Amino acid sequence: MNIMIGLVILILIFSVVATLLLTRKPDENYSGSTKRNTTNLTLIYVVIIGIALISLGIYIGVD
Repeated sequence: MNIMIGLVILILIFSVVATLLLTRKPDENYSGSTKRNTTNLTLIYVVIIGIALISLGIYIGVD
C-alpha cells in the first residue's frame, strides 16, 4: 500500500514539474493564452489532488 501511495505522489510531482517546464517556453503569438492555460492546469491539478485525497480517505476509512 505504501509503495502505491509513493508512486502516486511521484507521478503527481513529475506531472507538475513537467507542466511547469513546458509552460516556461516563450511564444510571441500565444503569450497571452499561456497564463490562462497555466491557470487552467493549476485548477485541474487542485481538483484531481482533492479527489485523490478524498478517495484515499474513503479507501482507508472502509478498511
